[in-house]
Amino acid sequence: MEYDDIIGMEHPVSKRHRPMPLEARAAQFAPFAALTGHQDAIDETARHTDAFADLEADALSSLDRKLDHLRQMSADGGATPSVTVTFFEADSRKSGGRYVTLQGSLKRIRDDEQLLELADGRRIEIRRIVDLMCEG
Repeated sequence: MEYDDIIGMEHPVSKRHRPMPLEARAAQFAPFAALTGHQDAIDETARHTDAFADLEADALSSLDRKLDHLRQMSADGGATPSVTVTFFEADSRKSGGRYVTLQGSLKRIRDDEQLLELADGRRIEIRRIVDLMCEG
């Protein structure tokens, strides 16, 4: 037979170089991304966003009453009210966005800019608020 002379020989092992770990050896054969960023684009396309839904008239008037109550509390100089605000946050990459609920202490309502400002510096556009609860 052709290879009878080497079939029974021991596998050569280098005295200078340590053997490659199995993980690194397997990585040699792993597929590579021929189109850099292609998977990111696919993931971005698959990412779900919500559409902003306009509030019904009843919900808008309820929200206005709550904002007026907060304005009154701020004007009275009382304790800083704690609020829970649910609002629509627009997505920076594609149309739509998501609804976010935050809790914090109200710093002020900026009617000139139509913003609700929390004590930690977060600013929320009043037109994007869909629900508001006040504790205090």
